[in-house]
Amino acid sequence: MTTLPITANYRRDGDDWAVTVRAAGKELDATAPGLIAARLAADQLVEEIATGRSPRAVVHLLEGDALAFSVAYLHTRAGLVPPPTG
Repeated sequence: MTTLPITANYRRDGDDWAVTVRAAGKELDATAPGLIAARLAADQLVEEIATGRSPRAVVHLLEGDALAFSVAYLHTRAGLVPPPTG
């Protein structure tokens, strides 16, 4: 069985965070008041977009960059201010 590749791309949307989840030609969007909340929203979108499909692999991106997402997310989880992006 092949793994379903999924991307979750995050971007700032004013004071909020927007996330777009893409897989198998489908795309779902959500907006949340913070990066942690956006990550949780992405998990819900992944469940919706990949219902009944496994295995799956999700790559989280900050404006297309996986490393930038990891840095921002880990800083936020630790209560630190993430470094500027861009």
